[in-house]
Amino acid sequence: MALIVAQDRGGPIVDERPGDPGRTHAERLPSDAVALLAAHGLTPADVDLFAVASGPGLFTGLRVGIAAMQGFALATGKPMAGVSALDALGQLASRDCAPRTRVAAWMDAHRRDVFTALFEVGTGPLFSGERLIEREGATVGDPGDTLERWKLMGGEPAVFAGDGARRYQDAIAQRFPGAIVAPETPLAGAIALIALERARRGEVVGPAGIQPLYVRRPDAELAREHAVADRAVDVGRRD
Repeated sequence: MALIVAQDRGGPIVDERPGDPGRTHAERLPSDAVALLAAHGLTPADVDLFAVASGPGLFTGLRVGIAAMQGFALATGKPMAGVSALDALGQLASRDCAPRTRVAAWMDAHRRDVFTALFEVGTGPLFSGERLIEREGATVGDPGDTLERWKLMGGEPAVFAGDGARRYQDAIAQRFPGAIVAPETPLAGAIALIALERARRGEVVGPAGIQPLYVRRPDAELAREHAVADRAVDVGRRD
């Protein structure tokens, strides 16, 4: 979570706190957000814009995080902005990159998969909509398959960012030996700064306008489909 105070085009990060990995989103939210504000003498009513990572991510954590921010926005009547965590990773990875540099965002999706997106650095300022040009949108898949696909596309990524990149950095080094795997950094501040830029362009919505970016279908939905398919096979065998 991050707290930002903005005046004109300035948007300094006043406070940014990582979540406790030992506690679930449901255990931490919304109390951690209230505590962050209280530490600076503020309440949710003092907030002008609520930003949230809209995905991708695991189904339950994503839903809890979005629902918590929607609750704040609904209670205070304030607008919201949903920001892809992959976009935030791409923005951070592009910080010291020249235009036309390719940067890759990788998030660990478990099951030996990664959520990924590929960007090219544009000429806009950091965290603006013109900063990144999307070369491949959010997707999920096997790390090796993703790297091979990007190899065939041409245009070698110079920087990889995210916990997925750290986990599979050996595979990245094999296919793109010149690429840098950036150190992991908190995303909350980047998400807030991207949201602030969007607010300046009028790109905000009400609580109901936030749509989760799942990329991969929820486990429960897949399990139902497998169960239905298994029952159909059993019926076929009996017939």
